[in-house]
Amino acid sequence: MPVWLYVPLVVIHVVVAIALVLIVLLQAGKGAGIGSAFGGASQTVFGPRGPGSFLGKLTTAAAGVFMITSLVLAIFSSQYLGGSVILTAPAPKPTPAPVATPGVEQPAPAAPSPSEGSGAVETPAPASEAPETPQEPK
Repeated sequence: MPVWLYVPLVVIHVVVAIALVLIVLLQAGKGAGIGSAFGGASQTVFGPRGPGSFLGKLTTAAAGVFMITSLVLAIFSSQYLGGSVILTAPAPKPTPAPVATPGVEQPAPAAPSPSEGSGAVETPAPASEAPETPQEPK
């Protein structure tokens, strides 16, 4: 796809999108809210209307151009062959898994001693006194 065609098409698409938003915001609402749905208005809600206004026709035209440019840009982007980050990135190197040899016993990890795992510090009792009962930390 030539770039000289893609860039102007994107510019047209953005301009039409902004114009479509502004055109829709300029239009007056249809009916007086929820009261018109229950017979509060003299016109039918989904019935036939008179001839469309200029803003209605402009909205239809802008929506058509917006859909066409969206479709063409989607087709162009699907045919883009410039490359991909996934295809250009190097493949990760596999890490070898540790191999366990059958018949050789692996030593079991040593269990931590009670003084290592509890977090409490034990102090030796004086030799002249009887051992005290340990107190829990507060």
